[in-house]
Amino acid sequence: MEFPKNLKYASSHEWTLDNGDGTVTIGITEHAQDALGDVVFVELPDVGSELNAGEEFGVVESVKAASDVYSPVSGEVLEVNSDLEDSPETINESPYESGWLIKVKMSDASELEDLLDADAYSKIAEEDS
Repeated sequence: MEFPKNLKYASSHEWTLDNGDGTVTIGITEHAQDALGDVVFVELPDVGSELNAGEEFGVVESVKAASDVYSPVSGEVLEVNSDLEDSPETINESPYESGWLIKVKMSDASELEDLLDADAYSKIAEEDS
């Protein structure tokens, strides 16, 4: 499995890309989409919603299960990936690129320091398998 080194990870299986401008892009990891199986529906928050780190912000449903998705950081939702409404399977096909879920303007950038690097997350993913 692939865990890109440029991302930070939550133990709840979300990834975070620091866009370098006070915003982050958030999605679920390859490990998470693989465990879920074929994704058939995604429920995302409204633009403008305020999120707290560790708080549920959406649901990813697959043929096997529905799984809550948690925000790795606090902030305001700036954008949601509306392509997932019609093509939720994009998460399976490209979890780190076109399968992203939301973009958030962080209220506390230091929360990124609390997230895991790729090596630490890969150990969690291995134990979880």
